[in-house]
Amino acid sequence: MREYLLVLFVAMATTFLLTGVARQIAVRYGAVAKVRSRDVHKVPIPYFGGLSILGGLIAGFAVASNLPFLGNSLQVAHDARAILAGGVVICAVGVIDDLYELDAITKLAGEVLAVGVMIVQGIQLFWLPLPGGVISPSPALLAVLTAGILLVCCNAVNFVDGLDGLAAGVTAIGATAFFTYSYLLNVHENLDRATTSTLITVALAGACLGFLPHNFFPARVFMGDSGALLIGLMLAASTISLTGQMDPNAVPYEVGGSSLLPALLPLVLPIAILAIPALDLTLAYIRRTKAGRSPFAADKQHLHHRLMQRGHSHRRAVLLMYLWTALIAYGVVVLGLALYWWTALIVLVVGVTAVALTTGLPRRSRKPLAKI
Repeated sequence: MREYLLVLFVAMATTFLLTGVARQIAVRYGAVAKVRSRDVHKVPIPYFGGLSILGGLIAGFAVASNLPFLGNSLQVAHDARAILAGGVVICAVGVIDDLYELDAITKLAGEVLAVGVMIVQGIQLFWLPLPGGVISPSPALLAVLTAGILLVCCNAVNFVDGLDGLAAGVTAIGATAFFTYSYLLNVHENLDRATTSTLITVALAGACLGFLPHNFFPARVFMGDSGALLIGLMLAASTISLTGQMDPNAVPYEVGGSSLLPALLPLVLPIAILAIPALDLTLAYIRRTKAGRSPFAADKQHLHHRLMQRGHSHRRAVLLMYLWTALIAYGVVVLGLALYWWTALIVLVVGVTAVALTTGLPRRSRKPLAKI
């Protein structure tokens, strides 16, 4: 655990220090988010926060490779390099988009290239956990399924990146939730605690936390597509890499038994972590296609926009999105690994609180009652 904490703090500190440099580079080359009708920010904000996040990930991986515990695993070293290679490619695509605003097809082609770089190096699903056991479809089918998951996750995080600190915070929460699951599972089942998924998630959480002080409202720099696509890819890759290093028979499968939820968590948890971004992506697709517009046509009807339309402030809307992400992600982990009446009660209380805070209007937005 100490080595993971070291990786966390190295990634955090490196990203924090590099963000100022990335901001200056963005200003110099004109990579600035202009104010548009659908945007929330009022003044132009520099991009390129993704470069500092990538720097934090590289620093975290470099430190891990020289540690006595994490550095001795050849599998982790290989997978980390493969995932990082894909991250470099997708970050470069995002940088070009931040500079020149690529069309949707060209950007998608760049995302496919980044995903392909990872898959050809062995980062893909190897089995699928289902009730009653696991199935192992053909490698070609698993590769296609892997590519689809990676692409959806990249764009889901990119869609939710609409308020200051939102994407970085949501990803940090999701990464720590998956780290908690994978680490506790390895401890409980007496498996090797040095895994790619734990390394990626802890480094990703550190990088996002290091970026947040610069990006939380009022933001001084945006991560841009170079960051949103990158962290989405890293989060998805960390969950997918788990099937490459985890024995599918490590967790017993008993249909109707108490071990069914832990067995299904490798499949359920990635969905739970990205539930809010995925919901936003799905609603945006339905909304735009129903209106006869392109699904890539931007608008101002995302979940975070609707929270602000209800009267929530910028910061409150972001914090509410944090709360819902933590509720879903950690709720699945808690109920999957420790399903007791009191854990279910805690999740229920937090859920009721989240609903009350979301649907209840802030005091300052309520109109005073007219005097009789």
